[in-house]
Amino acid sequence: MLMVKGRGRSAALPRPRRPGSRSRGVIWRRVLGVGLAVVLLPVLVSYGRALGYPGQASFSVRTVEWIRDNGGGGVVDAVENWWYTRDAPPTSAPEPKLASRAPVPPPPGAPAPLAAIGPHLAPGEGAWTAGPPTPTGRTPMLVTYVRPDPDHPGVLAAVARFDQNQVRARIIAGTREPDQQSWPEGGQVPPEQRGALVATFNSGFKMADAQGGFYADARMARPLRDGAASLVVDATGRISIDRWGRDRRFGPDITAVRQNLELIVDGGVPVAGLEVNRDNRWGSAKNQLQYTWRSATGVDPEGNLFYVAGDKLTLATLARALADTGATRGMELDIHPAEVHLFAYRYGPDVAGPVPTALLADMRGPTDRYLQPDQRDFVALTAR
Repeated sequence: MLMVKGRGRSAALPRPRRPGSRSRGVIWRRVLGVGLAVVLLPVLVSYGRALGYPGQASFSVRTVEWIRDNGGGGVVDAVENWWYTRDAPPTSAPEPKLASRAPVPPPPGAPAPLAAIGPHLAPGEGAWTAGPPTPTGRTPMLVTYVRPDPDHPGVLAAVARFDQNQVRARIIAGTREPDQQSWPEGGQVPPEQRGALVATFNSGFKMADAQGGFYADARMARPLRDGAASLVVDATGRISIDRWGRDRRFGPDITAVRQNLELIVDGGVPVAGLEVNRDNRWGSAKNQLQYTWRSATGVDPEGNLFYVAGDKLTLATLARALADTGATRGMELDIHPAEVHLFAYRYGPDVAGPVPTALLADMRGPTDRYLQPDQRDFVALTAR
């Protein structure tokens, strides 16, 4: 820096720049910018594809699944374990508003009410009511509510029971699960089947986490694993819940198989080890302790099909709720608020087409989820 004397003060003159120093700085900044663009471009393209991929899914769900699919599964699991275990369920009685519709008396021959866990009964607890009738007037679906957690009697689970002599099942692939290939249904209930639609409900974990396989539409999308809990659809359209390799093996009588983890109910009782998630057989470590939305399905000795779902359930209380229905074998389906849905469908002269109603009023997400292309596979039940 050069100093120039003036009147009573000195003036500083800027030191001359070295030739080329400014241009070299510009070049390095440009090189750095290009390098960052090269590194970030594939990430941004991947994330953009996840946000724009066909099928219903919220921004938050797409973001979380993109993080999990790109090596962030451990981070997602840690955040979910912290979030869903930090707030224990209430110890007070359940809120009466949880039922999504007014109870309808059960049809003749309905099963006996399920036992309650205590004197503070929730509205409709244990008592079966009729679901919406089919266009022919039959009622293959019954609904009730149970409280499977004695330590937290405010936890309420809904139970749907289906007479499989009156319904036919189909597993429908989503636009992303079990893979990203084209499937004939396009991720939704085919229009030609909607006139007989009884109910739809969510399937299991994403295939990357399900520890099992997928078969439907004469296509083996993922290899089937011995020992896995398996939702099996036979050629008559009936569902059985099996331990693959023990209760069922692949054959020409099978039209679809969806596997997810291992059985949670076997022999009519919850499987031992659920509370500690022994050998991580039911998902990531500590997953079983999360108080969150969970769903499960099972069958009883007569072949009736059950779907159980509710908020703030642990894996153990989910299994207890399913076993209390009389199911002899059962498996966990998907978990967390955006993924647990059962919709029953109403018909009538005042409506156009099947009108969906959620099994529980606080199930989140659009009720037309499975009437539009969805990213996840699901189960559809139609009237026989």
